[in-house]
Amino acid sequence: MTRPWARTAYADAGAFHIVDLRWEAGLVCPPPERLINRMDDFRDPGQGDVGYVLDEQVGYLLRLASQRHAVIFQSHIPDLTPTQFSTLLRISEHGQLSQNHLGRLAAMDVATIKGVVDRLKAKGLVRSLPDPNDKRRASITLTAEGEATIDRLKRDGSVITADTLAPLKPTEQKTFLALLKRLT
Repeated sequence: MTRPWARTAYADAGAFHIVDLRWEAGLVCPPPERLINRMDDFRDPGQGDVGYVLDEQVGYLLRLASQRHAVIFQSHIPDLTPTQFSTLLRISEHGQLSQNHLGRLAAMDVATIKGVVDRLKAKGLVRSLPDPNDKRRASITLTAEGEATIDRLKRDGSVITADTLAPLKPTEQKTFLALLKRLT
């Protein structure tokens, strides 16, 4: 059942938009100040005042922003996941490196980076080479095809960032990114 406060509407430049706070694909996302100005007004009267409003919680809002970003990402780079994208860029930045070190640089645990590397190998974008310093380890590097995609990925990544941050003014974008860096 859809709660009455799960949907809201706003008018912008003569257009009327219906926005689902669950971010179902294809719906418009308004600037935060237009969407959440007084969520107390949308509280379910049957819940009473418990002092906790999900729509005002950092984890929930970060998840919604992440979902919005994921939709934007997939519209520009449909053939890769964000983790594959990050992995390719880290290899491009650092050159040949161990899978373990790559995982740390791309903020992934050992099992996750292994799966990501395996999928990138299957796509022909990376390859494993014997580590010249340690025969027990393999080093990961970009293939020629992987190297050829890096410039396009960087351009697409810049567009994705701009689209994700578009609801914010330029000064708000800088502040938002600085605050996110402090949280990570």
